Amino acid sequence: MGISKLSQVIRNILPLKYCGAVIVAAGTASRMQGIDKVMAELGGEPMILRTVRAFENCDVIGQIVIVTREDLVEKIQALCAKYPKVTAVTIGGADRAESVRNGLKLLSPKVRLAAIHDGARPLVTDAVIDRTVRAAHRYGAAAPGVPVKDTVKVVRGGFVKSTPDRSTLQAVQTPQIFDVDLLTGALEKAKKDNAAITDDCSAVELMGMSVKIVAGDERNIKVTTPTDLKIAASLLEEM
Repeated sequence: MGISKLSQVIRNILPLKYCGAVIVAAGTASRMQGIDKVMAELGGEPMILRTVRAFENCDVIGQIVIVTREDLVEKIQALCAKYPKVTAVTIGGADRAESVRNGLKLLSPKVRLAAIHDGARPLVTDAVIDRTVRAAHRYGAAAPGVPVKDTVKVVRGGFVKSTPDRSTLQAVQTPQIFDVDLLTGALEKAKKDNAAITDDCSAVELMGMSVKIVAGDERNIKVTTPTDLKIAASLLEEM
């Protein structure tokens, strides 16, 4: 049995590692046409509250840190005062990677897995969080994904250059969950190298680490535009 195989067997036997969540809600919502998506109403309450509650109610999550805009820190602290797993609400950075780093710094020393989640994905389910945590426990890095339905084209200068095999493509969602030391090191290296990263998986991939993809949920959409908010409201009624 190889070392990696042995490591996976050992991880499966050991108790599930303590997982802390960093919920990132520090964006400017530039595509929301004046709607503050963090506080936008969804099902009669602010969207961020639904996102936080999904992690508060999940048994495999032990701690929650929320990263948001400076003007929203006190509001979100008040909203989440009834949730014991929320231990800190802090200010975001100049970009997403810096915001994630700010959140990681406030996780408890006992956290061994860090779950990074978009605050604008309020419909994430307990099942998605649970299976992603368990995959990260086993493999060190995991994220949920759903198969891409549309044909994707690589376009340069307005012309199609290639067509990837759709069967190999997945739309990756959050939470993206990693060994906390691995993620911290990966984000620091990406910053040092001025590397362009599109998500937390990208930083870890640059370190040569493989990320395990587990089944996501098509309802786990990211609210980016007013149309997305309407879709989320419709999906919520069906859940």
